[in-house]
Amino acid sequence: MTKTMRLRRRFHCAAQSGAIKPWILIVLLLVLAPLLTLGFYEGRKAYWDAKVREMCAKDGGIKVYETMKLPPEKFNEWGQPNFYRPTQGENALGADYVFVSDIFYYRKGNPQMARYHIKVIRRLDGKLIGESISYGRGGGDLPSPSHGTSFHCPKDYGDIPLLMQVFIRSNKE
Repeated sequence: MTKTMRLRRRFHCAAQSGAIKPWILIVLLLVLAPLLTLGFYEGRKAYWDAKVREMCAKDGGIKVYETMKLPPEKFNEWGQPNFYRPTQGENALGADYVFVSDIFYYRKGNPQMARYHIKVIRRLDGKLIGESISYGRGGGDLPSPSHGTSFHCPKDYGDIPLLMQVFIRSNKE
């Protein structure tokens, strides 16, 4: 076999293997790119959800330091304080109690992670009588026209569950 024939044979084999490689690359890209993209978004959500769970385990939940017994007329049919006006800010509980609600963002954007802290303070002596601490993640999903997901803990959190534990109905009619 001459030198020219050996070169032609090498060139022919290289050309054939080169023709196969672009198809393999295209197939791999069509399969791997969506999987890697989905894995990135899901992994990021899982990371922030784990952070939310970790923070909840440390200090999340409702803590009641003192209960306030109130007459039945101060409650609605569901046992919730009927004097609560959420749009009134610190005066949401009237003249006797201060309602404080704070949000601290650990991460803004997409996804977002925040700590929600609600406090009920007796105005007379400034004593903290109850608080609710919760954490949440919002967003971080693969971009799409659908509504984003969220994760929040603990199970019971927020203003109404806190108020229902701080303010209890007295048995006096």
